[in-house]
Amino acid sequence: MTAYVIVDIEVTDPEGYKEYVNMAPQTVKLYGGKYIARGGYNETLEGDWQAKRLVILEFPSVEQAKNWLNSSEYAPARKLRHQYARTNMVVVDGL
Repeated sequence: MTAYVIVDIEVTDPEGYKEYVNMAPQTVKLYGGKYIARGGYNETLEGDWQAKRLVILEFPSVEQAKNWLNSSEYAPARKLRHQYARTNMVVVDGL
């Protein structure tokens, strides 16, 4: 079943974060994922959530999304993301 990874990213170092942005897409693709949204305009329609930079990824399954997140290929990019941004991330089953 398709799964979606939703990430709310607060970039704390824009210059350093550029390196992450260059590294991450290849790893997403390697695990069968694709970007649905990547840092475009967002607007809160209800509630108090003030999202910063939203990213939505689609993967073939929750398992494959987790495999990507914990992979050796993504590890260097993940380290950069943790260094240059604060993130909240969830995975959800698609329909």
